[in-house]
Amino acid sequence: MKQTKNTKKAIVAGGAGFIGSHLCDRLIKEEYSVLCIDNLYTGYMENIQHLLDNTNFSFVNHDVTMPMSYDNVSVIFNLACPASPIHYQKDAIYTTKTAVVGTLNLLELAKANHCPILQASTSEVYGDPLFHPQTEDYYGNVNPVGIRSCFDEGKRCSESLCMDYHRQYGVNVKVIRIFNTYGPRMAENDGRVVSNFITQALSGKDITIYGDGSQTRSFQYVDDLIEAMMRVVKIEDDFTGPINIGNPDEITIRTLAEMVIALTKSHSLIISKPLPENDPRRRSPDISLATSKLDGWMPLVHLEKGIWRTIEYFRAKIG
Repeated sequence: MKQTKNTKKAIVAGGAGFIGSHLCDRLIKEEYSVLCIDNLYTGYMENIQHLLDNTNFSFVNHDVTMPMSYDNVSVIFNLACPASPIHYQKDAIYTTKTAVVGTLNLLELAKANHCPILQASTSEVYGDPLFHPQTEDYYGNVNPVGIRSCFDEGKRCSESLCMDYHRQYGVNVKVIRIFNTYGPRMAENDGRVVSNFITQALSGKDITIYGDGSQTRSFQYVDDLIEAMMRVVKIEDDFTGPINIGNPDEITIRTLAEMVIALTKSHSLIISKPLPENDPRRRSPDISLATSKLDGWMPLVHLEKGIWRTIEYFRAKIG
């Protein structure tokens, strides 16, 4: 790492990605020196370009499936894994390897440095849930052999590894389950519903929904997620999670599409395609644990306001 004036050192694996880059920004503001590790499989240098001249920021192009060694680390954030279906299904074996071997390597690093590690898990561990909203003690309804399994089961295994490192070695692990998150720096070609709808609308293309669009999701703005992550790493050492981080307000996919069309003043039409395999019909977090453990944390950014900010980002990006 570069010589810095700050003594708190944070590693952000996957730091050039959508969420990771926002986390790097926040850590710099809180006077950490930040080492961003990313192999740019789904991350982009443009997401961290504004940080490269900062003496408290360093970037290393490295694949977390390969071992690494760093000293004097204060905290590790593991966000290194393809997170959208179009990317994690592109090379399913690599996705599982990143989720499992990558987490194993970072847990070893946390163990060597005696520092906390925040594991970015996902609401996908609940699969196509049978109970709503999802609480952390729900084991999920996951297909272990489907086309989404590389990500779903990879993240479930990463949670298992975290808990075993905590039980066997006393590693201070913090497992968060991230529900749908959106905002500036989303990749325009990542296949996620918010970025898909916005780029289609801004380009005047038809907006694609799957099924009749009655399936629901709950969307949290990226700033709300980052605030929760910063609070989670400060919880007492014996709290491991998992803990849901998301927005409990559900919206149908069709309603989201209509909102994007209205905000962009687009003439796009909404067209329907068949539902993908194992696509969840409904997903919404119970965040009562987060609210109680994180000093009253709640998502603050209203969906329409957050979508507007994201539209402005994509409008500037794609002209």
